[in-house]
Amino acid sequence: MFTGIVEELGEIVATEELADAARLTIRGKLVTSDAGHGDSIAVNGVCLTVVDVLDGGSFTVDVMAETLNRSSIGALVPGSRVNLERAAALDSRLGGHLVQGHVDGTGTVLARTPSENWEVVRISLPDAIARYVVQKGSITVDGVSLTVSGLGIADDPATDGSRDWFEVSLIPTTLALTVLGTAPVGTTVNLEVDVIAKYVERLAQRG
Repeated sequence: MFTGIVEELGEIVATEELADAARLTIRGKLVTSDAGHGDSIAVNGVCLTVVDVLDGGSFTVDVMAETLNRSSIGALVPGSRVNLERAAALDSRLGGHLVQGHVDGTGTVLARTPSENWEVVRISLPDAIARYVVQKGSITVDGVSLTVSGLGIADDPATDGSRDWFEVSLIPTTLALTVLGTAPVGTTVNLEVDVIAKYVERLAQRG
């Protein structure tokens, strides 16, 4: 379980293709400071298990085909920057919201509108998860806990086929310390909706 508060901006050091999987080596000195084999670290919002901790503040993870197909992890290459967060500790404050690290789908950055003190980013919203996203609700974008500041439906579908979109407003800290700060229009981002919405829907369906 995570909170969506990015601890460190890491970097992909190496990638290795395996049978129906991939192994990534990621540099992150902070998140590896107390990490060990089997620990969970969120990489751009995807919960991955540490295989080895290496000298110099790097760690390796194995990513199965399901994760590669459902997230943007498969597009990472050496030099790519990634958001990193260690699993939440029970004795710490919950700064964001409850994040599982289970990606529900991917969206595309449609527009960026800078302001004096923040920047509004519009992202496409896949049909399959659009019903879980509400104004002022929580959503995780590439592992960052954010508040939905706007919702809408475009006249024409985006390049990924989605017509629904949502907006988030990024403060200077988020712009400076996460990959969202430099993600250009057209970037694919990982999305995780608030799990509470999915539980409510399931309960309603079951009566």
